[in-house]
Amino acid sequence: MAKPRAKPTKVKKTPQKARPEPQPTAWVRVPPEDQVPEDVRVLFGKFQEKTGFVPNVARNFALTPEHFLRWFRYYDFLMRNEDQSHLSRKEREMIAVVVSSANQCEYCLASHKAYLREITGDPVLPDVLAANFRRAHLTPREHALLEFAYQMTVDSAVMSSADVQMLRALGLSDEAIFEAAQVAAMFNFTNRLANALGWVPNEVYYFLHRDKR
Repeated sequence: MAKPRAKPTKVKKTPQKARPEPQPTAWVRVPPEDQVPEDVRVLFGKFQEKTGFVPNVARNFALTPEHFLRWFRYYDFLMRNEDQSHLSRKEREMIAVVVSSANQCEYCLASHKAYLREITGDPVLPDVLAANFRRAHLTPREHALLEFAYQMTVDSAVMSSADVQMLRALGLSDEAIFEAAQVAAMFNFTNRLANALGWVPNEVYYFLHRDKR
Protein backbone atom coordinates (compact mmCIF):
# COMPACT_ATOMS: atom_id res chain seq x y z
CA MET A 1 0.00 0.00 0.00
CA ALA A 2 1.44 3.37 -1.09
CA LYS A 3 2.31 5.81 1.65
CA PRO A 4 0.53 9.15 1.52
CA ARG A 5 2.70 11.94 0.12
CA ALA A 6 4.05 14.35 2.69
CA LYS A 7 2.79 17.88 2.37
CA PRO A 8 5.44 20.16 0.91
CA THR A 9 7.13 22.27 3.55
CA LYS A 10 6.47 25.95 3.08
CA VAL A 11 9.65 27.98 3.00
CA LYS A 12 9.29 31.07 5.08
CA LYS A 13 10.39 34.16 3.23
CA THR A 14 12.66 36.41 5.22
CA PRO A 15 11.19 39.86 5.05
CA GLN A 16 13.57 42.29 3.39
CA LYS A 17 14.69 45.09 5.60
CA ALA A 18 13.64 48.45 4.34
CA ARG A 19 16.53 50.67 3.42
CA PRO A 20 16.91 53.46 5.92
CA GLU A 21 15.78 56.79 4.64
CA PRO A 22 18.70 59.21 4.15
CA GLN A 23 18.88 61.70 6.97
CA PRO A 24 18.24 65.30 6.00
CA THR A 25 21.34 67.49 5.93
CA ALA A 26 19.51 70.80 6.38
CA TRP A 27 16.25 72.17 7.70
CA VAL A 28 15.40 73.62 4.29
CA ARG A 29 15.12 71.76 1.00
CA VAL A 30 18.29 70.19 -0.38
CA PRO A 31 17.97 69.77 -4.16
CA PRO A 32 18.66 66.31 -5.64
CA GLU A 33 21.74 66.18 -7.83
CA ASP A 34 19.66 65.80 -11.00
CA GLN A 35 17.95 69.11 -10.24
CA VAL A 36 21.05 71.30 -10.00
CA PRO A 37 22.68 73.03 -13.00
CA GLU A 38 25.43 71.33 -14.98
CA ASP A 39 28.24 73.51 -13.60
CA VAL A 40 27.22 72.55 -10.06
CA ARG A 41 27.18 68.83 -11.00
CA VAL A 42 30.66 69.25 -12.49
CA LEU A 43 31.87 70.72 -9.20
CA PHE A 44 30.22 67.84 -7.31
CA GLY A 45 32.16 65.45 -9.55
CA LYS A 46 35.44 67.15 -8.69
CA PHE A 47 34.69 66.79 -4.97
CA GLN A 48 33.86 63.12 -5.47
CA GLU A 49 37.04 62.49 -7.46
CA LYS A 50 39.28 64.28 -4.96
CA THR A 51 37.85 63.13 -1.63
CA GLY A 52 35.48 60.27 -2.36
CA PHE A 53 32.36 62.18 -1.29
CA VAL A 54 30.45 65.39 -1.89
CA PRO A 55 30.50 67.69 1.16
CA ASN A 56 27.03 68.37 2.51
CA VAL A 57 27.80 72.09 2.51
CA ALA A 58 27.93 71.93 -1.29
CA ARG A 59 24.65 70.03 -1.60
CA ASN A 60 22.96 72.37 0.88
CA PHE A 61 24.29 75.57 -0.67
CA ALA A 62 23.23 74.40 -4.15
CA LEU A 63 19.64 75.33 -3.28
CA THR A 64 20.70 78.72 -4.69
CA PRO A 65 23.16 77.60 -7.38
CA GLU A 66 24.52 80.97 -8.46
CA HIS A 67 25.11 82.02 -4.85
CA PHE A 68 26.86 78.70 -4.23
CA LEU A 69 29.19 78.99 -7.22
CA ARG A 70 30.15 82.60 -6.48
CA TRP A 71 30.67 81.85 -2.79
CA PHE A 72 32.76 78.75 -3.52
CA ARG A 73 35.12 80.59 -5.87
CA TYR A 74 35.87 83.12 -3.14
CA TYR A 75 36.08 80.49 -0.37
CA ASP A 76 38.32 78.19 -2.41
CA PHE A 77 40.73 80.99 -3.32
CA LEU A 78 40.80 82.33 0.23
CA MET A 79 41.40 78.98 1.93
CA ARG A 80 43.23 76.87 -0.66
CA ASN A 81 45.52 79.05 -2.75
CA GLU A 82 49.21 78.94 -1.89
CA ASP A 83 50.94 81.27 -4.35
CA GLN A 84 49.05 84.46 -3.53
CA SER A 85 48.36 83.98 0.17
CA HIS A 86 50.07 85.90 2.97
CA LEU A 87 49.15 83.23 5.53
CA SER A 88 50.00 79.54 5.65
CA ARG A 89 47.33 76.88 5.10
CA LYS A 90 47.83 75.89 8.73
CA GLU A 91 47.18 79.45 9.94
CA ARG A 92 44.03 79.75 7.85
CA GLU A 93 42.64 76.42 9.04
CA MET A 94 43.46 77.25 12.67
CA ILE A 95 41.49 80.48 12.32
CA ALA A 96 38.60 78.45 10.85
CA VAL A 97 38.60 76.10 13.84
CA VAL A 98 38.84 78.81 16.50
CA VAL A 99 36.09 80.94 14.95
CA SER A 100 33.85 77.89 14.45
CA SER A 101 34.42 76.87 18.07
CA ALA A 102 33.46 80.34 19.32
CA ASN A 103 30.28 80.12 17.22
CA GLN A 104 29.57 76.49 18.25
CA CYS A 105 29.25 75.45 14.63
CA GLU A 106 29.14 71.66 14.39
CA TYR A 107 29.52 71.56 10.62
CA CYS A 108 32.59 73.76 10.28
CA LEU A 109 34.26 72.30 13.36
CA ALA A 110 33.90 68.76 12.01
CA SER A 111 35.15 69.61 8.53
CA HIS A 112 37.95 72.04 9.35
CA LYS A 113 39.35 70.02 12.23
CA ALA A 114 39.68 67.22 9.67
CA TYR A 115 41.42 69.54 7.19
CA LEU A 116 43.79 70.76 9.92
CA ARG A 117 44.61 67.17 10.90
CA GLU A 118 45.40 66.47 7.25
CA ILE A 119 47.68 69.50 6.88
CA THR A 120 49.60 69.09 10.13
CA GLY A 121 49.51 65.32 10.67
CA ASP A 122 48.57 66.18 14.27
CA PRO A 123 45.36 64.55 15.55
CA VAL A 124 45.50 66.47 18.85
CA LEU A 125 46.01 70.12 17.88
CA PRO A 126 42.54 70.67 16.32
CA ASP A 127 40.83 69.36 19.46
CA VAL A 128 42.91 71.62 21.70
CA LEU A 129 42.14 74.64 19.53
CA ALA A 130 38.43 73.87 19.64
CA ALA A 131 38.46 73.46 23.43
CA ASN A 132 40.74 76.39 24.37
CA PHE A 133 43.11 77.75 21.74
CA ARG A 134 45.12 79.61 24.38
CA ARG A 135 46.36 76.24 25.72
CA ALA A 136 47.78 75.14 22.37
CA HIS A 137 51.55 75.04 21.81
CA LEU A 138 51.88 77.63 19.06
CA THR A 139 54.26 80.34 17.89
CA PRO A 140 53.68 83.93 19.09
CA ARG A 141 52.52 84.81 15.56
CA GLU A 142 49.97 81.97 15.55
CA HIS A 143 48.67 82.88 19.00
CA ALA A 144 48.28 86.52 17.97
CA LEU A 145 46.40 85.61 14.80
CA LEU A 146 43.98 83.44 16.76
CA GLU A 147 43.43 86.14 19.40
CA PHE A 148 42.66 88.59 16.61
CA ALA A 149 40.21 86.19 14.92
CA TYR A 150 38.56 85.32 18.24
CA GLN A 151 38.08 88.96 19.22
CA MET A 152 36.71 89.73 15.79
CA THR A 153 34.18 86.93 16.31
CA VAL A 154 33.00 87.63 19.85
CA ASP A 155 33.09 91.44 19.98
CA SER A 156 34.45 93.20 16.91
CA ALA A 157 32.93 96.54 17.97
CA VAL A 158 35.49 97.02 20.75
CA MET A 159 38.50 96.40 18.52
CA SER A 160 40.94 99.22 17.85
CA SER A 161 44.09 99.99 15.91
CA ALA A 162 46.01 98.38 18.78
CA ASP A 163 44.76 94.99 17.65
CA VAL A 164 46.26 95.57 14.22
CA GLN A 165 49.46 96.99 15.68
CA MET A 166 49.89 93.85 17.81
CA LEU A 167 50.05 91.80 14.59
CA ARG A 168 52.36 94.27 12.84
CA ALA A 169 54.75 94.07 15.79
CA LEU A 170 55.06 90.33 15.14
CA GLY A 171 56.03 90.92 11.53
CA LEU A 172 52.69 90.49 9.77
CA SER A 173 52.11 92.74 6.79
CA ASP A 174 48.91 94.70 6.40
CA GLU A 175 48.01 92.32 3.55
CA ALA A 176 48.38 89.33 5.90
CA ILE A 177 46.26 91.06 8.55
CA PHE A 178 43.57 91.84 6.00
CA GLU A 179 43.63 88.21 4.85
CA ALA A 180 43.30 86.97 8.45
CA ALA A 181 40.28 89.24 8.88
CA GLN A 182 38.73 87.85 5.69
CA VAL A 183 39.20 84.25 6.86
CA ALA A 184 37.62 85.05 10.23
CA ALA A 185 34.76 86.86 8.49
CA MET A 186 34.25 83.95 6.07
CA PHE A 187 33.69 81.55 8.94
CA ASN A 188 31.47 83.90 10.86
CA PHE A 189 29.37 83.92 7.68
CA THR A 190 29.33 80.15 7.06
CA ASN A 191 28.96 79.31 10.77
CA ARG A 192 25.81 81.37 10.97
CA LEU A 193 24.37 79.85 7.81
CA ALA A 194 25.10 76.35 9.06
CA ASN A 195 23.73 76.97 12.55
CA ALA A 196 20.58 78.75 11.39
CA LEU A 197 19.71 76.22 8.67
CA GLY A 198 20.64 73.00 10.50
CA TRP A 199 23.48 71.90 8.25
CA VAL A 200 24.73 68.43 9.22
CA PRO A 201 28.37 67.50 8.51
CA ASN A 202 29.30 64.38 6.58
CA GLU A 203 30.00 61.72 9.19
CA VAL A 204 33.29 60.85 7.50
CA TYR A 205 34.83 64.13 8.74
CA TYR A 206 34.91 62.79 12.29
CA PHE A 207 37.15 59.87 11.27
CA LEU A 208 39.50 61.45 8.72
CA HIS A 209 43.23 61.80 9.39
CA ARG A 210 43.19 60.53 12.96
CA ASP A 211 46.46 58.56 12.78
CA LYS A 212 49.76 60.30 13.40
CA ARG A 213 52.07 60.40 10.41
